[in-house]
Amino acid sequence: MSKLLETMRQSRESILQDWLTRLKSAVQRRDLISERDLVSQASEMVATLVDVPPGTTFEDFNSPAWQPLKAMLASLSVSRAMAGFTPSETAIFVLSLKPSLFGTARQQRGSDAEELYSDLLTINEFVDRLALHTTDSYIHGRDQVIVRQQEEMLELSTPVVTLWDGIVALPLIGTLDSARTQVVMESLLEAIVQTNSRFAIIDITGVPTVDTLVAQHLLKTITAARLMGAECILSGIRPQIAQTIVHLGINLQDVTTKSRLADAFRLALERSGRKVVRTENAVDRNAATQRGQ
Repeated sequence: MSKLLETMRQSRESILQDWLTRLKSAVQRRDLISERDLVSQASEMVATLVDVPPGTTFEDFNSPAWQPLKAMLASLSVSRAMAGFTPSETAIFVLSLKPSLFGTARQQRGSDAEELYSDLLTINEFVDRLALHTTDSYIHGRDQVIVRQQEEMLELSTPVVTLWDGIVALPLIGTLDSARTQVVMESLLEAIVQTNSRFAIIDITGVPTVDTLVAQHLLKTITAARLMGAECILSGIRPQIAQTIVHLGINLQDVTTKSRLADAFRLALERSGRKVVRTENAVDRNAATQRGQ
């Protein structure tokens, strides 16, 4: 371990207290982190910084000895990204440690200006690298949060509804791409198996446009449902979409289509040997009874 690191290890408590004083006096997101958690994070970082194996130097940033510190900061960055901190707020947490480390170096070197200047440059470069590592980890963590939220939104945007015993419907809203088509297909196939449905209605009333790629995605979903033993009915074919399909030369001859979801539901009922009969309601019966009196 370098002499500078050894001095920091011996002065860890004073470094921590000085850093905490600076952190608490600075503008902190107290709505996002409690003082207790802030102290815990600062204490863990100082301990991980100074408790490195012998022979470690600040200059060798890629040394395995610094891996625990990098891992700790990466975990901290991800947690702060999920909590709502900005990248700059996360980086400033690390950068604010500089003055405390500078003070330790000044105490060690005393009046030796040349050695002090060299130590300050070393500390400055090392902490800057830590801050960059923290920012990279923050961005990676935020990207993971965004991907997870997108996956959750995809699942929420593809609800499979049971309309009747043996009949399910999948109303689609928005544009279909490859990733969403995979979610749509999985949701529909799982619903067909769970409900043992023989008919599946795919309603595209909420799909703004249908191009060749969207049509291919729909055909793949319909084919997969057929392999599971379910007959698919495509509803929501508006005049504009019908013209687009004809213009693009998309072949939907093997697919049963309807302009409205109600028409598709009626057809599914008929093919399953059922029909909906309108009965006399209670108001009509009461009116007939009164007329008879």
